[in-house]
Amino acid sequence: MQACVLESPQPIENNPLHLVDVGVPHVRKHQVLVKVNACGICRTDLHVVEGELVPSCSRIIPGHQVMGLIEKAGEGSRYRVGTRVGIPWLHSTCGKCFYCKSRQENLCDAPTFTGYSVNGGYAEYALAEEDFVYPIPDGFPDLQAAPLLCAGIIGFRCLRMSQIGAGSNVGIYGFGAAGHVCIQVARHWGAKVFVSTREEKHRQLAAELGAEWSGGAFDKPPQELDAAIIFAPAGELVPAALAALRKGGILVLGGIHMSPIPSFPYSLIYQERSIRSVANNTRDDGIAFLRIAAEIQIKTEVQVFKLEDAHRALNALKHDGIRGAGVLQID
Repeated sequence: MQACVLESPQPIENNPLHLVDVGVPHVRKHQVLVKVNACGICRTDLHVVEGELVPSCSRIIPGHQVMGLIEKAGEGSRYRVGTRVGIPWLHSTCGKCFYCKSRQENLCDAPTFTGYSVNGGYAEYALAEEDFVYPIPDGFPDLQAAPLLCAGIIGFRCLRMSQIGAGSNVGIYGFGAAGHVCIQVARHWGAKVFVSTREEKHRQLAAELGAEWSGGAFDKPPQELDAAIIFAPAGELVPAALAALRKGGILVLGGIHMSPIPSFPYSLIYQERSIRSVANNTRDDGIAFLRIAAEIQIKTEVQVFKLEDAHRALNALKHDGIRGAGVLQID
């Protein structure tokens, strides 16, 4: 099979991925082999490729928003060949540690992650543990479904942690793949959404999706926020977001990697403002989100690239060149 393989992390401008022929993975008990039709590109992929996440193995096939059909099922599998599934970031957990036993599997002591510690979806085939794949609701074509598997699920977990509800004011900082899905759920819950992002095309998309207001990355929203979510990997946004919160407001950091957070005065977190980070997701997050996605018919705006254009796609992502989400179409 053809796959984009990362031998060693480098800046994406150096084109470190190699499109090569590799063996099709062998299916073991309770695993499924998926013929990949589409794989969303994610800021986390960029962190893996550029080494901002410490490499977990010597070579890796990135990609963790994988859509396709089961081609082979291992012994004892409950899935039939031909079932359409999505493979997410969380590949497996130990099931034994304190966190797994306390329904916090996203914090597992010994997890594996698709496209980071095990090979992912920048390839014609991908292997997954059957307990960690999601059947995808009808009504979402593969290209539109792929961004739901990380951008959507992580955005949903961020919203859960923000504790917003009907009538709440929520700010979104950075409006890429996660932001443009997150706003649709927030508005479905009756919240008002205020978007701060540096690119005009992203502000325009926010307006089209019903944002009450959209402004520059450091512009202060016209109303106090009950909660804010930062999707951009920019630590310098933390003080700006805190300054926009009401007393008791919650700031959620939705990225797996962020540049250093500058020092800020204690007054920004005084009066019980709080900062929370989101780490990975649980399977419950994915199940609950996909149910809501089907209920409200979430629309994803995607820019499609071929597998051989993965470098171009990641370069566009790095430089805010994608409106909505980027997706690799695997022929």
